[in-house]
Parts: sequence; structure tokens; C-alpha cells
Amino acid sequence: MKEPINPAGYVSIIVPVRNEEENLVPLLAEIEAAAAGLDKPWEVIFVDDGSTDNSLDVIRGLARGKPHVRYLSFACNCGQSAAFKVGFDVARGDVLVTMDADLQNDPADISAMLALYEAGNDMVIGWRACRRDSLAKRWGSLMANRVRNSFTRESVRDTGCSLKVMRASMARRMPMFTGMHRFLPTLMKLQGAKVAEVPVNHRPRRYGVSKYGNWERLRAGLLDLVAVRWMQSRWFTYDIKESK
Repeated sequence: MKEPINPAGYVSIIVPVRNEEENLVPLLAEIEAAAAGLDKPWEVIFVDDGSTDNSLDVIRGLARGKPHVRYLSFACNCGQSAAFKVGFDVARGDVLVTMDADLQNDPADISAMLALYEAGNDMVIGWRACRRDSLAKRWGSLMANRVRNSFTRESVRDTGCSLKVMRASMARRMPMFTGMHRFLPTLMKLQGAKVAEVPVNHRPRRYGVSKYGNWERLRAGLLDLVAVRWMQSRWFTYDIKESK
């Protein structure tokens, strides 16, 4: 068997949660089933983003007696970018996996994505080749991707897919502000990351409701685009030749 270029030693799976009480038990069962085949240590970190339902109580129950299940809970709703950021900061893993809590991402895809990471990529992002959302939501996502790619000079198929694998050391260096979770591939590339895309399974939502609408995404995204474009124009890197 060919030795991996980027061996993954410890995998941390980060899951932001906002009012997803009915999805959490089956989600953890699916994550545990997928992680059992990884042959490496792993953990899942639930970040409760100020849920107003019973999500936090469910998470507490899931974590009881399971050292591989950790959680944090915000005092109020802070947003998905903040949830990812705190997950990056507290994760024990050298490889991070991000995914949604709504059961639309499939944990069974993690293994193949990790294989691509170990083949020499710093980030592997999923793209939902067969979206299981409403026509309006698919159209909104398509338009948003086109606008983002135009502004940031990217060619990412589906930056809105939360299922991603990334090098922890690079993820922790990314500048994170509200809305920046939509630009993770671009922020990783600023550091010279090699990014790969792979089609992943996408499933219809079984419980709960979507937390975002097209107009909310549009209003929030326009200012974010300007901020990211500015960062691209002002970003610098350096190599130390000599020091004492």
C-alpha cells in the first residue's frame, strides 16, 4: 500500500448546531459508524449556537460517558463562522472535518475525503452534485457561487457545502469574521493550500427547517465579498532565510 503524503493522525469532526434536536441522535450514530472504519483516533465536537429548542440537552446526553464526544455551547446565537472558529481552536486533531447537523451531509463521505487529503491536499471540499433542496434554494446557491467566484477569481463549484476536510494548522491561521465560513477554500488558498473538490452525497432534510433564506444570504454576502477581495489584494507571505 502506498504511504500517504499527508498522514492524518487524529481527526476532529466539528458540527455547528442551531435548533436541530431531532437530527442529533441519528447524526452521531452515522458519524460513529463512519469513523469506525477510519483506523485512527477521532472526536466529534458539537458547537451549540444558542439553540432555543432542546438541542443542548440532547448533546449533553450524547456526550455522557463518551470521551470521543465533546461540546461547547454559546450563551447566545453567534453564527456558523463563530461556531467553526471555536471548533478549530479547541480541536485536538491535526485534521479537521466540518459538517452540518441537519443530516443533509453524509458522514459516509468522510473516508474518501480523508483519502484525498492524505494523497497530498491541504483541503478537500465536497460539492453537492445532486442537491436535495427546493428549486429556489438550488437557484440561490448557484447564483451565490457564481458571484463569489467572480469577485474572488475562484472556480469553486459549491463553497456552500459544509462537508470539508482541512489541515488544522492552516485552518487555525485563517482570519475568521462573521460570514467567512462561506469563503474557507479562498482563505486556505491565501496560505498556499492545495485544495481538491469531490462530489458528495446530499440528502433531503428530514427534521427541522433551514436557518437561511436566499435574501438573507445575499444581504450578508455582498459585504463579505468586498472584505475577502480586499484580503486577497493585501495578503502577504514570507520565508525566513536566516535567523539567530
